[in-house]
Amino acid sequence: MTTLTDPPKEQFRLSMLLYDTRYRSATIQVIALIGFMLLAAWIISNTINNLADLGKPVEFGFFGEPASYDINQRLLEYTSRDTHLRAAFVGLLNTLVVAVLGCITATILGVIIGVLRLSHNWIVARLMTIYVEMFRNVPVLLWIVFIMAILIESLPAPRAFRGENPEAGMILSDSVAVTNRGVYIPEFLFSNSLGDIHLLGQSSLRFDISLDLIAFLVVLGAGMWVSRWIKHRADRLQEETGDRPVTWWQRLAVVLIPIAILLYLLGFHLGYPELKGFNFSGGTHLRNSLIALWLALSLYTAAFIAEIVRAGIMAISKGQTEAAAALGLRQKRIMNLVILPQALRVIIPPLISNYLNLTKNSSLAIAVGYMDITGTLGGITMNQTGRELECVLLLMLVYLTISLSISAVMNWYNESVKLKER
Repeated sequence: MTTLTDPPKEQFRLSMLLYDTRYRSATIQVIALIGFMLLAAWIISNTINNLADLGKPVEFGFFGEPASYDINQRLLEYTSRDTHLRAAFVGLLNTLVVAVLGCITATILGVIIGVLRLSHNWIVARLMTIYVEMFRNVPVLLWIVFIMAILIESLPAPRAFRGENPEAGMILSDSVAVTNRGVYIPEFLFSNSLGDIHLLGQSSLRFDISLDLIAFLVVLGAGMWVSRWIKHRADRLQEETGDRPVTWWQRLAVVLIPIAILLYLLGFHLGYPELKGFNFSGGTHLRNSLIALWLALSLYTAAFIAEIVRAGIMAISKGQTEAAAALGLRQKRIMNLVILPQALRVIIPPLISNYLNLTKNSSLAIAVGYMDITGTLGGITMNQTGRELECVLLLMLVYLTISLSISAVMNWYNESVKLKER
């Protein structure tokens, strides 16, 4: 009678790291990683030592020094006596404003233009093709400067609004003034304001958050949550009975009515711009630099998004459209309910890249005098302090953080809308 015994276990030897295929790839990767880290450490150490020999050690104390320059378009209170750190923070907010406005506008325009490029109307389709080819093949910097020149040269000066018979007039019931210095729009005011919350005290990053804004966002969020609950309830009833109740008016009411009540209690009213002296005062001033940058980035990026949308729609089988039409759906409903939801799988990944490109292209703002993070931290602050390495590294870190945040949000959205297979 024979007994089965386990084969003897092979003992590990150092030579196996190179000659055994089970370990060889991992060994090579570890060696390459160690070599890269040593090279990076040598470069960093050498740079720091050379800067120290030049009397410029790496340090960030310059952020506490007065900036001594103005920022024309800003969301926070700022004076030239504030620090370089606050100037950089104000510039960062300006970058985020352009990025958010540009992404929203470019998406809306891109979807519309992409759909119209597939129109059966020959004139409409060709006009959209001209738009796409014109904006895609001209550098965005030229569009920024071109639109800025149009705003300065074609719009009336503030003095044109003066007199009994002015050459120019305000629009929208005398509430908006469009001039060659920018657009003046009404500002939101509250006679029963709840006040502000002062964050970070007297530090360089101090800023105030309006309690009125917080209350508005809370009420809006609660209304949208209730509206979503009403929608889920309608979906459940439709699955159970086959009939879908009409709920659009309920969903609209639970969002708008609480907001209207809140605004009434806060004493909401508008502050209109008025011509005083040589310029308008009051209201909110949107400078031409912001408008030119916003429009140029939006129109330029919309051309690329239009092609992405067109490719996503064409990727859907024509049988989907024919089947929806056979059920009696109109063309608009087919596009909204059948084609676009499926096309999102193709559209969203390249759409992320275009959002990132728009955000990074906002660094061209300095060409028209819009003070974003590149113009403040990577421009005047760097030139005044002579801290090129620190400023450039922080600028790279800022754009890296913004880009990774956009990618994370869009990837999360992509996961939420993709088709779930059973």
